[in-house]
Amino acid sequence: MTDSNYSDFEPRGLNLVPMVVEQSSRGERAYDIYSRLLKDRIVFLVGPVEVQMANLVVAQLLFLESENP
Repeated sequence: MTDSNYSDFEPRGLNLVPMVVEQSSRGERAYDIYSRLLKDRIVFLVGPVEVQMANLVVAQLLFLESENP
């Protein structure tokens, strides 16, 4: 996206998101660390709470509410 409001959501440089692998009877599944934390209902917040970060946090909270009210 070219809108400057979304520039923080684009990958930059060599910033890598850590992955975790879970094993179960159904096989292996890889998650990025933020998705894995969200699965445990943990919302990870870094940096100042500005419009973009607030939108991300609200979206995560709404998702969690819809999954398990």
